[in-house]
Amino acid sequence: MDTRTWLITGASSGLGHALAEHVLAQGDRAVVTASSIAATTELASRYPHTALAVRLDVTDAQQREIGVAEALERFGAIDVLVNNAAIDFIGALEEQEESDYRRLFEVNFFGAVALTRLALPGMRERRRGTIVNVSSMDGLASLAANGYYSAGKFALEGFTEALWQEIEPLGLRALIVQPGSFRTGIEHRTKASGPAIADYAATAGAFRGMMSSLSPEMFPGDPQQAAKAMYDEVVSGSSRHWVVLGSDAHRRIGAKLDQIRAEFDTGKDVAFSTDFPGSADKAVL
Repeated sequence: MDTRTWLITGASSGLGHALAEHVLAQGDRAVVTASSIAATTELASRYPHTALAVRLDVTDAQQREIGVAEALERFGAIDVLVNNAAIDFIGALEEQEESDYRRLFEVNFFGAVALTRLALPGMRERRRGTIVNVSSMDGLASLAANGYYSAGKFALEGFTEALWQEIEPLGLRALIVQPGSFRTGIEHRTKASGPAIADYAATAGAFRGMMSSLSPEMFPGDPQQAAKAMYDEVVSGSSRHWVVLGSDAHRRIGAKLDQIRAEFDTGKDVAFSTDFPGSADKAVL
């Protein structure tokens, strides 16, 4: 069997932990990382020959470099990098504290970018490797009260779309995973940022209020099934770039695509009206 070495961030809980468990159960090797290593150490102890638990806060440059170095020292290569670590704050864009949304971008976007850049040299040298960037249904379809989280995921998707165009000719692969609502306990880890503003009570305020009444039954996604789907997609060798997980994600993203297509078609004449005459067929892109 062709075994792979995976480095998975945010592996102490949720989709990251489920994926790490599935990868190891299939006989692959896994470097399971998180800023707190209690859960990852327990997981690694069950697979002493194929798992390595590493403390890795994706916002810490030194920990990123040490984590990648330890992975290479133990297993010799990183075949699959899964940028899964993420945090969320809710609140209207005007309400949220700058320190919170900057922290969000450091974890959700800049941490993933930095680890990708650390993993790519070895992948390029071997002409083997896959980058999996875990986005969200919010990475294509934004919501009131979750705008900064969506913005970070939008950025990750744009980064990944350029990345696969750059690395596929080298035999490498990059893909985006867009999960919906999964039963990972995220409702207990998501916090409101900043004081509420009364004018947003019907929009962002409604989302804030809903957070206090969420229950696991409101999250249709099964993390174990998501882990299997992600693993199968990576090992399949397919050429897909977007992997949607969850019925709610499929519904929301589908509605967004329909909306984009409708407005795109409606605006065709306006788009063409802004060209210099006769220049359309000479466009660079």
